[in-house]
Amino acid sequence: MVFGNFKSTERVPYLLRMRPEDLLLSTAAGLFCPRGGFHIDPTRPVDKALITHGHSDHARPGHRAVLATPETIDLMRLRYGDGFAASIQAIGYGEGVDIDGVRVGFHPAGHVLGSAQIAVEANGIRIVASGDYKNVPDPTCAPFELVPCDVFITEATFGLPVFRHPDPHAEIAKLLRSIALFPERAHLIGAYSLGKAQRVIALLRESGYGQPIYLHGALEKITNYYAARVDLGELRLVRGATKPELVGAIALAPPSALKDVWTRRFRDPVTAFASGWMRIRARARQSAIELPLVISDHADWDGLTATVAATGASEIWVTHGAEEALVRWCELRGLEARPLHMVGYGDEDEADVGSAAEQAGDVP
Repeated sequence: MVFGNFKSTERVPYLLRMRPEDLLLSTAAGLFCPRGGFHIDPTRPVDKALITHGHSDHARPGHRAVLATPETIDLMRLRYGDGFAASIQAIGYGEGVDIDGVRVGFHPAGHVLGSAQIAVEANGIRIVASGDYKNVPDPTCAPFELVPCDVFITEATFGLPVFRHPDPHAEIAKLLRSIALFPERAHLIGAYSLGKAQRVIALLRESGYGQPIYLHGALEKITNYYAARVDLGELRLVRGATKPELVGAIALAPPSALKDVWTRRFRDPVTAFASGWMRIRARARQSAIELPLVISDHADWDGLTATVAATGASEIWVTHGAEEALVRWCELRGLEARPLHMVGYGDEDEADVGSAAEQAGDVP
């Protein structure tokens, strides 16, 4: 096997420990481990790639070898075909491999199905790369697992104090109230194709909505994959439905489809969008969203800061998001912190979201 098998977990005496930068460093291609010769979520084809989750900004095709959870591998195969990498190796949560003397383990990140934090350890130092994560319950994926470490590499997509996500069940209740108020109007929900769409469906089912839920064709494959693992109730494709059947229905689609001719199948629909960015009024107005639903698969400010503190890490590296604000929060609490300024990562299916810092002025 390219990546090998898990070996010793023996701790190395403190005096033999290496510097964090000797174990992982930021490069143009992504996080790189010189000793192990592998990258984490590389942005270009590499020899050995460890993938945190299946979103296209983290999981790209063309690598010689890929190591990821079974679900992430399946999702990459659904998106890119069987030949997305020359060699593939699956690793379960809590399992590990030894890559040229570097121990690697995968732990649940709570972001989407199969998402993982990656722990990298050698010579007595452990670095955890979070990938994208959230620390609130999600019926469609394994819950976030706290992994104690020396260095924590955290995302900061919503890394500003103004971003505090509401209870997702309250947002679903808002949707159900709108359906009760406008029973003759279909509700079209823009939702990212991997993770968000399936989570919205599961939340609707948890809230007691038992009617068929309709899908844009672009959501079919991934939603069917989820439905084999999570009870999503009855699902139907919009393309197979008559206009009378769609009166008062809930239909999910990629956000871009809300501005497409596809919407002409529905008479006077209510347009909704499920995203943490719907916390920003201007984004909803600019996209002509009638019903913004603040449902995010990323940790908000409270989630980020609570997780950083709970890891016990003395050093924090911050990436893709409002990096400087979280770095400053860490410094005020005596933690060594720095931004990585990595590029190539962003919200799935989201175009031109801009930075949190640029948009926060319109948060109510």
